Amino acid sequence: MFDIMFDSIFHCHSLAEFSRMNCVGICAFLVPANIVATLATITLTVVNRPLYQVWLSVMFTGMFATLMLLHVYSWLMIGVIMIPTYILLSLAISCLLINLAAIIWRKEILQFVYFRQFNYFLK
Repeated sequence: MFDIMFDSIFHCHSLAEFSRMNCVGICAFLVPANIVATLATITLTVVNRPLYQVWLSVMFTGMFATLMLLHVYSWLMIGVIMIPTYILLSLAISCLLINLAAIIWRKEILQFVYFRQFNYFLK
């Protein structure tokens, strides 16, 4: 039991150390990936693409934003509190919130269109 716990803690420490050692490369990939994926979600939502395409875009954006959050938390664990840390944290959180809003907005539009069609047939 202790061996399993020690191994998982060791792996988490190794991943956090990898994240901190390769910070420039990770941020150089994740920042544009978050922005492009969020813009893709917004575009798919505004253009009224099918819901599964919007969900697929949201899943990719969520994956990128979650990786960004984990990367930032690896810095916060060792006490690095700097402006770039907060900027990256706010970028990841705002991407997640924008995607959540896109899904809610898309579902509300679908319900509105369905309700409108239903009322049209009742008249």
